[in-house]
Amino acid sequence: MNIWLFRLHFSFFLYFCKVNGLVIRATGSWYRVLCEEGEVFDCRLRGNYRLRGNKQTNPVAVGDRVHFELQTDGTGLIAEVDDRRNYIVRRATKLSKQTHVIAANIDLLCVVATLGAPRTSTGFIDRLLVTAEAYHIPVCLVFNKCDLYDDELNAVQDGLASIYRSAGYPVVVLSAFTGEGIDKLRPYIEGRTVLFSGHSGVGKSALLNALDPSLQLRVGEISDWSLKGRHTTTYAEIHPFAGGYLIDTPGIKEFGMVDFNVQELSHFYPEMRAVLPRCRFTNCTHRHEPGCAVKAAVDDGIIDQERYANYLSIAEQIENDNETRS
Repeated sequence: MNIWLFRLHFSFFLYFCKVNGLVIRATGSWYRVLCEEGEVFDCRLRGNYRLRGNKQTNPVAVGDRVHFELQTDGTGLIAEVDDRRNYIVRRATKLSKQTHVIAANIDLLCVVATLGAPRTSTGFIDRLLVTAEAYHIPVCLVFNKCDLYDDELNAVQDGLASIYRSAGYPVVVLSAFTGEGIDKLRPYIEGRTVLFSGHSGVGKSALLNALDPSLQLRVGEISDWSLKGRHTTTYAEIHPFAGGYLIDTPGIKEFGMVDFNVQELSHFYPEMRAVLPRCRFTNCTHRHEPGCAVKAAVDDGIIDQERYANYLSIAEQIENDNETRS
């Protein structure tokens, strides 16, 4: 059958039914949706869907499964969004009550970091890890730009890799520029829906290009005066890859955590979770209470000092944010 005739027949079919699809790109008020038959449609969200008390800046995100109705102009109107299996969410702005969903229905989060420019702090990494733990999303920590490391940075890298591996996270050190270490990442991501997240300039798009050169995603350079990355990816987008999907997202400057309380925070640190039953008090916050097993594990070198310092910083931020918004 002629391809254009097939598309015509297929379009007539869509006019009389609701179509299921996967959101593969989110750009403002428009979404690109891949339907089960392989067709891609530009869709908008039905107006009344936005009026359902939703505090999210983007009630539809990449990775969402949706149902839409085809309009006479060839675009779609999203009428329903399926319940999400999980998602990664952050606060839209530091003190905002609104949240922003980065992506939904994720099998793996790859936190992309660097020790060069722009350097990624362990505090930023731990905020992403805690959020992934809270939503039951496995994590792989990816350190990019190893081709730029000198002996000193290599030593720092080895130390960080040891800390996070001891906490239970896989760590891959690679260079998207030279290809070194790329094959070590493939077993973690093939056949899965994988979200790549991190600061601007850490090389997320370059990494996806190294994994699949046919993508030809635009990459940027590091600012000479600030040593920070410039945004090159301006919207989230899903790309098919090896039986699964890779999700490229804009860089994140700060990661504002949502709906956490201090009492539950330690449950999202795997190395702390292992010793919690030995704390004297069930509501221990692991800061000033006597008989705290977490503090004892830090003193004994079982829990890393920097990870614990980040825990304290996150706990303080949670308390301050909750007081400000109350």
